[in-house]
Amino acid sequence: MACPLLDDVVDEEDLILRRAFRHERVFRDRADPMAFSDEYLTERYRFSGEGIRYLCRLLGPNIQHRTAQSHALTVPQMVCVALRFFASGMFLYSVGDAENLKATICRTIRNVSLALKSLVHIFITFPGHRRFIHIKEEFYKIAAFPNVIGTVDCTHIRIQRPSGAHEGDYVNRKSFHSVNVQMNCDADCLITNLEAKWPGSVHDSRIFRSSRIYQRLYLGEFSGVLLGDKGYACETFLMTPLTDPQTPAQQAYNHAKTRARIEMNFGLLKS
Repeated sequence: MACPLLDDVVDEEDLILRRAFRHERVFRDRADPMAFSDEYLTERYRFSGEGIRYLCRLLGPNIQHRTAQSHALTVPQMVCVALRFFASGMFLYSVGDAENLKATICRTIRNVSLALKSLVHIFITFPGHRRFIHIKEEFYKIAAFPNVIGTVDCTHIRIQRPSGAHEGDYVNRKSFHSVNVQMNCDADCLITNLEAKWPGSVHDSRIFRSSRIYQRLYLGEFSGVLLGDKGYACETFLMTPLTDPQTPAQQAYNHAKTRARIEMNFGLLKS
């Protein structure tokens, strides 16, 4: 049956059927980042919902506001703002999904970063949280390389061009500004030590010689060796590849060393 009083004639029966089978629209609370699916959260924040909730429980006592005045951000909102910044590398306005003020976003990122920093020594400890024998066994399974308690290498983290007289110190060998970060990891690709204070122009070997880990290994505090690449000097506690292997034993040593590093680097990329 059609309605003759309308300019655009609409079949009322068809309209009734459409209303009957129309799906009810679901409106998510955009103020609550945890209202979205794990797929969305992982794409946006690089963490699943369970991971974000764990961070909220971990950091909540240090970052939550005492009152809700002036529409203060909740703990999940603050954690997600910081994670969005860490994941994208973009600052302020692009991170604040709601109408959050620039100063609010800046303070939130700083507070979450300081809260994470206060817990770093709980999660990052050398040579790891497991027993020495277990750490060595896990490394041995990778390439049959004995007595290894960790690996060491550096990576360049790109930064904006700093101002001041020391700007040139941050230009690395690839001609961009960076911080040269030294990391140690175990056989499960978990970071066990971190040095993140050196300009990009500083060589990997110098960073290692100046690090606390080097001093502890030099004094014999640990029973085992590190694996490093050819950018480091060979030490009694740091094994590096042979420059010109001749004998089968030397070639096997280099093969095992190279295989171990490839598998470790591949594991870090996947994680």
